[in-house]
Amino acid sequence: MTSTLTATTAEGAAAPTRDSGAPRRRTRVLALPEARWAAAAVVLFLIALPLQLTGAPAWAWGPLYALTYAAGGWEPGWAGLRALREKTLDVDLLMVVAALGAAAVGQVMDGALLIVIFATSGALEALATARTADSVRGLLDLAPATATRLTEGGGGGEETVAVEELAVGDTVLVRPGERIGADGRVLDGASEVDQATITGEPLPVAKEKGDEVFAGTLNGTGALRLRVERDASDSVIARIVHMVEEASETKAPTQLFIEKVEQRYSLGMVAATLGVFLVPLAFGAALTGSLLRAMTFMIVASPCAVVLATMPPLLSAIANAGRHGVLVKSAVVMERLGEVDAVALDKTGTLTEGTPRVTDVRPFTGSGLDEAGLLTSAAAAEHPSEHPLARAVVDAARARGLVLPVAEDFASTPGVGVRADVEGRAVEVGAPARLLAGTGDTASARARVLAGELEDSGRTAVLVTVDGRPVGLLGIADRLRAEAAATVSALTRLTGTAPLLVTGDNPRAAARLAAEVGIEDVRAGLLPEHKVSAVRELAEAGRRVMVVGDGVNDAPALAAAHTGVAMGRAGSDLALETADAVIVRDELVTVPAVISLSRRARRLVVQNLVIAGVFITGLVVWDLAGHLPLPLGVAGHEGSTVIVGLNGLRLLREAAWKRSAA
Repeated sequence: MTSTLTATTAEGAAAPTRDSGAPRRRTRVLALPEARWAAAAVVLFLIALPLQLTGAPAWAWGPLYALTYAAGGWEPGWAGLRALREKTLDVDLLMVVAALGAAAVGQVMDGALLIVIFATSGALEALATARTADSVRGLLDLAPATATRLTEGGGGGEETVAVEELAVGDTVLVRPGERIGADGRVLDGASEVDQATITGEPLPVAKEKGDEVFAGTLNGTGALRLRVERDASDSVIARIVHMVEEASETKAPTQLFIEKVEQRYSLGMVAATLGVFLVPLAFGAALTGSLLRAMTFMIVASPCAVVLATMPPLLSAIANAGRHGVLVKSAVVMERLGEVDAVALDKTGTLTEGTPRVTDVRPFTGSGLDEAGLLTSAAAAEHPSEHPLARAVVDAARARGLVLPVAEDFASTPGVGVRADVEGRAVEVGAPARLLAGTGDTASARARVLAGELEDSGRTAVLVTVDGRPVGLLGIADRLRAEAAATVSALTRLTGTAPLLVTGDNPRAAARLAAEVGIEDVRAGLLPEHKVSAVRELAEAGRRVMVVGDGVNDAPALAAAHTGVAMGRAGSDLALETADAVIVRDELVTVPAVISLSRRARRLVVQNLVIAGVFITGLVVWDLAGHLPLPLGVAGHEGSTVIVGLNGLRLLREAAWKRSAA
């Protein structure tokens, strides 16, 4: 039933809702036109059948059967005629023709039963497809319904408008705790914005004048005044929705192959049907019996179940993955995910959280400071800074319960560090090589040696000076994801080989981290083009490589891989455009889970093809070698289609994801 499936997919994904904070709403069955027509056909049939069986006159049940044909058959019949105008033979049209043929030889009830079962099967397909789109859009239904637009004239006027009414250039006020209604740039104010729903960043991101913000993200404690830079239809979140819609409308290679074969098969089936009808007539068989056998043959030989074998499992897998924070761009990608037999992992932001933390506090002998004093001075100087390393220092001080004095005359020099007056002393915190440049005293030499030791152990060394004299070093390192080792183990089990680590970090740091998670093949100090070379080397060896990275410096490798997966941290545009799938919630453990889910979908496709083949073969042999009653042929054919469709929907269940993630 290809026309039903395709039409429903497009319609089911046409109009995403924008109801902020509302729970995800499931598709109501009778909201679908296919379901309404099927329900009407069923009701009419159930009224007509008892009337006929109890001996009521034909004028009582005949019109009801006619309405059953019209309600259940007009939509697939019309779709089939449109396809015929494009020189495509649709099996839906053949089903309607078979039903009308049965009615023409007096088997009105049998034809109506065919229409009812056929329409019900189509409604189930429509519901399945709509649920996949609805399920994923529920995850993405984040943007608020309204926004506060500032009116012109300088009087401080405000008006509440629907986000769809915002135009590029409008000024919008976002109060603390509100969701941002449009993609734009900060004109005034400062706050921290939780962008986890878009980029996957686990920590809020500081925003100030000139910074970009995205619709659907959550504002923190400050008020922001924004200039709208994109229409609602072109926002990042809208593009995500569009991406998911396109995923539902794409067809996997298996499906494309089946549809290509279907056309030739359908033409052959029509020719065979004519043969089943005409050959017995040539040998003197009765017209009615020959026509009924031919109609039955055309029904049971139709490849509806075969056509439906592929897409429901893949679309269900896409929806289930979407509910768990993995956006798969297309059915093609979902099918290819299961083919992966080698994985290349980036380090920073992939195996690590991308959130640095202080690991070492080393005051120098003779500095007059202990660990608490060194960390207090450094954190006080860093407090006004928004640099990730500065935030790590401040967080470390707060974790120890240290009280930070107020810093004055703060200044930041990119690439060097910060300087501030703390309790009357000039404190500098920054890169040792820059702060010690041009110095040659004993203290500076010792600081260089200790800094080198920290860097050799995989840390970033940060020097602290007071009044120009080195007083200590801080070691800062990215935190390994808690699930990194388990993920590497799961990927090894799934692919049969341990993942490869590809990183631009220094070899010592890369080797140290690889040892922690169980990776032996380490490629460190790589530029983006070197990562591409590593991926192509594996591909040339016959491996189907998945690259998992952060979507920025890994973008070339993501594009070169058999399948690219972005962690969603490093910028939505690049993550969405380069990778085949995006881990929205930044949970590394979902990578092996989605591979396993894809493989389960592929197994269901094979199961469905076997089920469809067994039903079609059995029913055709029965019809040709014996006498298969038309109602039984209809029930067998449409029953196999329903079984195949429902089998594909098994991957929508929560249990399917849990088993894949186990």
